[in-house]
This record gives sequence, C-alpha cells and structure tokens, in this order.
Amino acid sequence: MTMYGTVDSPLGELLLVGEESAAADGGVALASLSLPGQKGAAVIQDGWIHAPEAFAGIAAQLHAYFAGRLTRFDIAYAENRGTEFQRRVWAALDAVPYGETVSYGQIAERIGTPGAGVRAVGTAIGRNPLLVVRPCHRVIGADGALRGYAGGVERKERLLELEGALAVRRAGSAAR
Repeated sequence: MTMYGTVDSPLGELLLVGEESAAADGGVALASLSLPGQKGAAVIQDGWIHAPEAFAGIAAQLHAYFAGRLTRFDIAYAENRGTEFQRRVWAALDAVPYGETVSYGQIAERIGTPGAGVRAVGTAIGRNPLLVVRPCHRVIGADGALRGYAGGVERKERLLELEGALAVRRAGSAAR
C-alpha cells in the first residue's frame, strides 16, 4: 500500500511517499522524497493513502537535520527501486559523509566506471528519488562548481551551507 505525507522544511514543503513496512513500528519504507518544483518529482496518485502519522519518525529526523542536530539519517528505504547501476551509484551517495563533497568522477571511480562512466553516473544521480536523505547534493563538479540538482542548484547550495561543506570547500580553494 502506497502512503504519502508532507513535511515543512526550509526548502519548501517536502512530499514523502512510502510503502507500508513490515517493521514492528508500523512505519513506512521511504520510496520518494520530493521538493517543490523538482524535476521528476513524485505526483500524488489515485489510490494513495494520505497518512502523515506513518511518516512521523522520518519527519522528526528531517526536522533535526534542518536544525543542524542530525548528520546521518536512519530511514528504511523501499527496495527494488532503480536499475542495478543506479542502485550502485545511490549506495556510493549514501557513503558520502555529512559535511563533505565528492566529484562525479570520484563517484564513478568508487563504483568502477571511471572516464566515460561519469556521464552515466550524473544521470543516475539525477534520478535519485530520495533527495536530501540520500545526499546527492554532496556531489559537485571536479572544478568545485555546483552542478545540477533536481531540486535546483540554489537548494543544493543551501544544503551544503547547512552541512558546512560549502565553507570548507571555499576555504580550501582560497588557499590554492
């Protein structure tokens, strides 16, 4: 059963979509987290159940993250989303620590597809259905430039500023 709820955030109202979880807590496995105006955002479908209470734990983690009190999410994700390649890229995203950035090329190297694989990695990152909680915002250009973000580059910049990654990156590039 597909459920949805919304959460207010500094980035706008987030749409959370999940599948009923078999977990004892009766929660949901998160399938999608969308930002307003996001390219490829989830759209509420007929038959989906509005169940904001099912997302209470996820909402609490998101509020703590935006308040600067949470650096790592502990959320169950819906399985079997994306291609095998996309899941490899997304797993590499999950491993990028809070407050750090990596390049698209570094992600490609981590999953064993350097060189020409960078473009495919960028496409897979762009299809990440779990913005904010799966940190695709931490991936930047090799030159340090902020490249595309499905929720908009200005939101990517805000998330990196929240995590302190932008200040660190700017300080590092100023020292060169």
